[in-house]
Amino acid sequence: MFLKPQGNEPTETMPLVPKYINELSPYTPGKPIDEVKRELGLEKITKLASNENPLGPSPLALEAIRKAEERLHRYPDASGFKLRQKLAQRFNVKIDNVILGAGSEGIMATIMRTFLLPEDEIITALNSFIGFTVLARGSGKRVHWIPMKDHRYDLEAMASCINEYTKIIYLANPDNPMGTYCTVDEFDAFMEKVPERVLIIMDEAYFEFAQPISDYPDSMHYRYDNVITLRTFSKAYGLAGLRIGYGFAHDQLISNLLKVKLPFEPSLLAQSAGMAALEDVYHLDKTIQITRDGLSYFSDELSRLGIDYIPSVTNFITIKWPTPERCDEVCQKMIEEGVILRHLKPFGWPDCLRVSIGIHSENEPCVSTLKEIL
Repeated sequence: MFLKPQGNEPTETMPLVPKYINELSPYTPGKPIDEVKRELGLEKITKLASNENPLGPSPLALEAIRKAEERLHRYPDASGFKLRQKLAQRFNVKIDNVILGAGSEGIMATIMRTFLLPEDEIITALNSFIGFTVLARGSGKRVHWIPMKDHRYDLEAMASCINEYTKIIYLANPDNPMGTYCTVDEFDAFMEKVPERVLIIMDEAYFEFAQPISDYPDSMHYRYDNVITLRTFSKAYGLAGLRIGYGFAHDQLISNLLKVKLPFEPSLLAQSAGMAALEDVYHLDKTIQITRDGLSYFSDELSRLGIDYIPSVTNFITIKWPTPERCDEVCQKMIEEGVILRHLKPFGWPDCLRVSIGIHSENEPCVSTLKEIL
């Protein structure tokens, strides 16, 4: 589609969108429950596709939302002061080290707008988090896509790719959709090779689930001035529908991000719910325990069925099938039986299905349906 001048004389046409945007594939989320119900005429659906918290939000967060509804005619605090202050206290940093956003992806987008120059380049893993993949391709910058090694980030290969134009390196730790992680020793060895001028986006959306692992490098236990840590309320806290994330970094990085981020983001309800969710330690602990139990259940059952899977430290587990065709077949049959899983073809893994961990009344039907199909 092109803009055309008024009049009859021919003139050079002007494209409406850059080539790199025109060729970009948009993010494709997992199918929502209502859509599957409409398509297949099913009444009961088990959705294990989007890594959501099966317990729902904290009761304290729901109560905070109800109280905040009376103030919906007011704009939220543009600085997010109270929530940023609470996060700073929780993680033992200054408020000047904290930023909020509409999910961690919202902060990623702000990072790209703030720091990337026309000549800058990006390094990340091939077929990792699709949200960042879309942002990277949409930036129009040169991106070095480093293949994973044994379904894990190949940090040595990523470090060897750094050049004078490298500005941003994105790491998801643990990774989505593989569920694997880089260890403390691997991360420290990697950081020794990263110049201070290069920004590391450390996406720790699933850190609550991996935190108990002894060799998991929780980036808040030691700080690098060029690392921006991103976390979210969408997973362990069950607030995916409110889109609220947060990040930690050196105050000079945060101060510049605050100049560029969208005003009044996150929303009033999101900030209120986030404040309350941080207080509900019981809900968080229960979520983590149910996830561990569910991971153990799926691992045991998949092993009994002889199905290949990737050991995970998150709230999902990824299944590998012999061929993409077999993966398509199983995914479609599961949907027809009312079980929604996440086909990973859009991520670049056409032979893989990702299964979110639910409560046992969701996990058991998933496994029993899988047995029937096989």
